[in-house]
This record gives sequence, C-alpha cells and structure tokens, in this order.
Amino acid sequence: MRGKMLVCLFTLLLIFLAAGRAEAMDLTVGGKTVSTSVKVTGGTAYAPLRDVLNALGDWEFTWDGSIRTAKAQGELFTLAFPVGSKTALVDGYAFQVGSIYLENGTTYVPVRAVANLAGADAVWNGTQRPIQLVPRTTYRSHSADDLYWLSRIISAESQGESLLGQLAVGHVVLNRVESLEFPGTIRDVIFDVKYAVQFEPVSNGTIYQEPTERSVLAAKMVLNGTEAVGESLYFYAPALSQGAWINQNRTYYTTIGCHKFYL
Repeated sequence: MRGKMLVCLFTLLLIFLAAGRAEAMDLTVGGKTVSTSVKVTGGTAYAPLRDVLNALGDWEFTWDGSIRTAKAQGELFTLAFPVGSKTALVDGYAFQVGSIYLENGTTYVPVRAVANLAGADAVWNGTQRPIQLVPRTTYRSHSADDLYWLSRIISAESQGESLLGQLAVGHVVLNRVESLEFPGTIRDVIFDVKYAVQFEPVSNGTIYQEPTERSVLAAKMVLNGTEAVGESLYFYAPALSQGAWINQNRTYYTTIGCHKFYL
C-alpha cells in the first residue's frame, strides 16, 4: 500500500512539474515568424514585449531601471509595463493584462492581452502551433467625426468608470455599427431613435459635453481595435435602470463596473 502511495505521489509531482514548465513556441503574423521566444506557462503564452508590439505597428521602446518598467510609445498612446505587476498603464491609466516578468534582461508579457491593446487577435487554442497574431482592421480608417462622437458617448455614459469600463461602452457602439440590426455609422448609432432613444445622454443632453481625457483615450483605443466585451450589443446600469427588455431578450455576457453587458 505504501509503495502504491509513493508511486502516486511521484506521478503527481511529474504532472505538476510538466504543467509548470515553460513550453517554447513561435509567434507569426501573416505567415511570417516574428518571434521564436514565446513561452507557454500554465496555459498562458508569454513573449518579449518588443516582439509582440513590433509585429503590430511602429513603437519606440525605453527601459526605466529605477522603477523596473518597460515603456512603448505608439502613435496613439503610450504603454508601460512594470515588471512584477499584472497591470499595464495606458497613458497612465491602469489596465489588467496578467503577469509581467523579466528574464535575461527581456520583458515578457501575456501575448493575448498585449495583442488586444495593440488592436489584434492572438489566434491560439492552447495546442496549435504557431500562435498567430491577426490585426483587426475593421474601423482603423476612422474620421475626426467618429472620434468626436465616440469619445462623447463614452464620457457621458461612463466617465466615472475604469479604462476597461469605458472601452466596453465604446466597444458596444462599434459592435452596433458592424451589426445589421443598427445604423452603419457611429453618429447614427448614437442618435438612433428607431425603437426609442438608445442612449440616455442623447435625451438629457450630456452627449454634447466635453469628453474627459480618459474617454478620448478609450475612444482612440477602440477605434484602433482594442476589444473589451466580445460581441455585446447592449448594456445598462442596474442602479439607474431595471433593463427589463434586455434581461428578457438578450444573453448576459459580463459585468464591468456599474454596467451589465449583453449580446
């Protein structure tokens, strides 16, 4: 009996060690290998920060040794990745990405989360090789009018929310633009009254107020491809509305801050 127990314990130890061991994989964009240094640990793929971002745009990188933080300056915003943290900073605003660590002088970041910040999907099911980065290009060619209205509806609906919460509101607006159920421009979605006024700020006039700095950032990120709430088309704040029709007719997706989101 004791021998069998020792065998079982040894087997469990081997499984544990195998699960924790980093597995090397490649990272590609459009069939081109952009990194051979991807490591898979605990079901999450990590890659050098430079490899991920350079594959998706033009970024300038710096390292601040005094605070052990890697920084990347892009065209629209700046990203900062403090080593040992699970939170990146986007123009100074916190955004959860997962573990950030340093190995042999290289900053490693979670591939999927950082790709999303740069406006891309990481196509990987946990076993396929290689991991593919696929840039989202649906709405990057936006106009000044798009940014103007999107930043205002985000601010009016969610200016007290986190950056993620504001991204989620903007993401719903763009999802509606892409859906055949709604008008085809950001402005028309915001001012849609086909079945009733869709957004309370249109009724109370707060849509015309100057947007906050964070709301403008959220609008830029969403227009660049950052996603937050899947294919959600609806949201409401339970503190302000019962959301009866949404609850009865749509599928719940998630809650972020004071808003509940539905497909």
